[in-house]
Amino acid sequence: MQTATKAAIDEIYCQLIPLRQMRLIVPRTCVAEVIRYTVPQKPWTAPAWFQGLVPWTTLKVPVLSFETLCGRDAGEPGGRTRIAIFNAVSGKLDTGYYGVLTEGFPQLVRVNREVMKLDERQAWPAEGPVVCQIRMINEYPLIPDLERLEELLHGCLSRTAQRLN
Repeated sequence: MQTATKAAIDEIYCQLIPLRQMRLIVPRTCVAEVIRYTVPQKPWTAPAWFQGLVPWTTLKVPVLSFETLCGRDAGEPGGRTRIAIFNAVSGKLDTGYYGVLTEGFPQLVRVNREVMKLDERQAWPAEGPVVCQIRMINEYPLIPDLERLEELLHGCLSRTAQRLN
């Protein structure tokens, strides 16, 4: 029994999230739902990475393009584009949720020490949206800094609210 408990602690279920040029990996519980793409409403000037707001359940959820935030070309949304609705972890977003543009549906994967190694080929800025990049067999997903994403979204929404008042 003790071996089964140790194995459960040594591996976690994650979601591998496809973007256009890269992939993200997050714990399974981070993603609340994946919805079809609808054009976000962006009635104000904001950074290019901030896509706008989309309706989800009874809320208007802010949506970001992770690739644009990283300085990459995210391209135009297409037939595979979806929005992954993330559970906010920091408490900074009033809605408690935010969206990230994806190119398809996340894939559920089990991660443990044997399949996951740190990949240090690319340095990421300390204040950027990436904690690190890992190597999982033939994949090189990024671990996003979820608190930083929420901080950036909060700042963008706060500046907008101040301009509207």
